[in-house]
Amino acid sequence: MSMLRAIGGELQCLFPMNPHGQERFEWFVLTLKAILVPITVSRTSNLRRAIATLFGVSIAEWRYDTFMASVKLPWEAVWETLWRAIPQPLVEGRLLLALDDSINPKTGRHIFACQTTFDHAAKANQTRWPWAQTLVTLGLLMPIHGRWCCLPMAFRFYLRRATLQAGCLRVRGKAVVFADKFAQAVSMIVSLARCFQTARVLVITDSWFGNNGLFRPLRQPLGTRVDLLSRLRVNAVLYAQPEAVPGKLGRPRKYGARLGSVAECAKQQRAKARCYQVRVYGATREVEAADQVVMLKTLRCAVRVVWVYRRSQWVALMTTDLRLSVAQIVEYYSARWKIEAGFRELKQEIGSAATQTRHPDAVTNHLHFCMVATTLTWIYAAHLKQAPARRYASQSTTEYAFADVRRALAKDIAEEGFGSDCPKSGKAQRKSFISEVMRLVA
Repeated sequence: MSMLRAIGGELQCLFPMNPHGQERFEWFVLTLKAILVPITVSRTSNLRRAIATLFGVSIAEWRYDTFMASVKLPWEAVWETLWRAIPQPLVEGRLLLALDDSINPKTGRHIFACQTTFDHAAKANQTRWPWAQTLVTLGLLMPIHGRWCCLPMAFRFYLRRATLQAGCLRVRGKAVVFADKFAQAVSMIVSLARCFQTARVLVITDSWFGNNGLFRPLRQPLGTRVDLLSRLRVNAVLYAQPEAVPGKLGRPRKYGARLGSVAECAKQQRAKARCYQVRVYGATREVEAADQVVMLKTLRCAVRVVWVYRRSQWVALMTTDLRLSVAQIVEYYSARWKIEAGFRELKQEIGSAATQTRHPDAVTNHLHFCMVATTLTWIYAAHLKQAPARRYASQSTTEYAFADVRRALAKDIAEEGFGSDCPKSGKAQRKSFISEVMRLVA
């Protein structure tokens, strides 16, 4: 049984077995297939037309819009099914989770979760305060056929307190309660960690999330099996580990002598730097780095700090997992960049940014569909015996891309789909039609 048929059978069990439930399942799978086939942008209207054109299923416009805004889609169970379907999700015994936030600019009012948001990455010709949705996203980092990939696992819409105070925002009749990004991140990580109860969890973040606002709430439900890997700010102060003084009365010291700021220690550690062979950004490179175990007051525990030196710059990384080697720390943090590539795959290639929906449930369901499609694509890649060939290879880029996996998946969808989701009549005709359209698009 193929991967698509196996997952399709598990997803079918999540829907009621009555006629309405099975019709909802059929439309659910058809929507996923329409997103996965790289032919059109994933607007709701485009998806309905793609379903009619490619798969021969005509759905009334009002019925399909009602389905896309349905409150009966079992997303929690769908995500848990996908989490368990990932082959070999652990990397050296750890679950590597990338955490970051992104913005999704929109045009038009009365769009759910839109607010005036500060964009720190805005270019010179872009506004610093766009009208956009803010997404806190959790992804799974894992190597697939020799390259790091980021599989979207969960997301939350972040709404500022000022936005909620300006107007009462309701979803399904209930007022939206403010939750900061740390609380949203903790809820997603805890849910995912409970699905993998025996695995150690390493959360890889940028410097904004790398503090006790995230680490302390995570340690309460998950204990010592969760650790943090982040980048250090240059002005963070480091302390030596405390030394026990025999015979001294009173409470033992929590911190040793002050070592200085990260920038000051970087100059001192430069003479102790060594060269390591690390796989970074798709190639094995020689990295000059130095490390030291110190105390950090922002986390109130011992951390391993790694200074990575370049020609004229340096970067300081820290982790609470003292068992990680220098090479592992550098490689895992460099793999964090794949979540940024995942945002591009989700917004531009899958087309989540092009949605025109405004209703809260429709906006949320559409993003769920796009993220599930992205994760399914990478799960499909992990089940392939060998990596697909890169379509537009060059001397500097030889690894396969997300679009290459999606193209191979579209061919399998044309062959068999998810099993019981295709009507029996006209199957061969639709199969050849999809293949012809794929050839024209390519």
